[in-house]
Amino acid sequence: MKVKLLTTISFLTYQLSISQTEKLLHGKVVSQNSVLKNVEVINKTAKTSTRTNDSGEFSILVKVQDSLLFFSKDYYFTRLKLKAKDIETNNIIVNMVIKPEELDDVVITKMKFQKVKFDAEKVNEINNGKTANDLTRYTGVNDGRIRYSANMNIPLGRAHSKEKYEIDERFKKMATAYCPPDFFRNNLKLNEEQKQLFLEFCDADPKSKTLIDHPNVLSIMDFLYAKNEEFKKLQ
Repeated sequence: MKVKLLTTISFLTYQLSISQTEKLLHGKVVSQNSVLKNVEVINKTAKTSTRTNDSGEFSILVKVQDSLLFFSKDYYFTRLKLKAKDIETNNIIVNMVIKPEELDDVVITKMKFQKVKFDAEKVNEINNGKTANDLTRYTGVNDGRIRYSANMNIPLGRAHSKEKYEIDERFKKMATAYCPPDFFRNNLKLNEEQKQLFLEFCDADPKSKTLIDHPNVLSIMDFLYAKNEEFKKLQ
């Protein structure tokens, strides 16, 4: 019994020492069997970062339970929460998923059409011609036609001029581009309908405009997590 107790205490002490001591972690970032250079590797917990070299390799100080973020503009960012075995192995391989190629924005050309002019003389000329050929006044038989139809004024609704506003969706696009497809579903626990409402909720915050001017993956994630807590309280 004493041997088992001492073994358990030793094991817990060893695990605690590993979790509290920073160690230099080595790894490599790849995508579709190709190494990725210049990928930003961020220790979100320790607020430190580094980049991969030409061989896709990196080294960074970590502890157990630290969160590592891997960011490159052409790939969805990847998040990894470190376990003791990751540090013991000290040779992790991180796979990143490439973003789909975005199509160019559709350009809508504004076209102007000539206004239809009302010509009273032409209308009278048409009505006079119809009157001359109209035999109903002599026979009393209605052939179904509407007499003097050119004089009828049927209101089709008044046109209201509306000022055209350009919808600013830069924050939505940035948040979607910086986050992997399953981030909103798995991390923020939002379905597709809630995701769209959530992004509009975030866009209404003036801080989102600051993030557009100075994009940073850590700041964007912290902002989304914080806004998600506010968003849940409104539901």
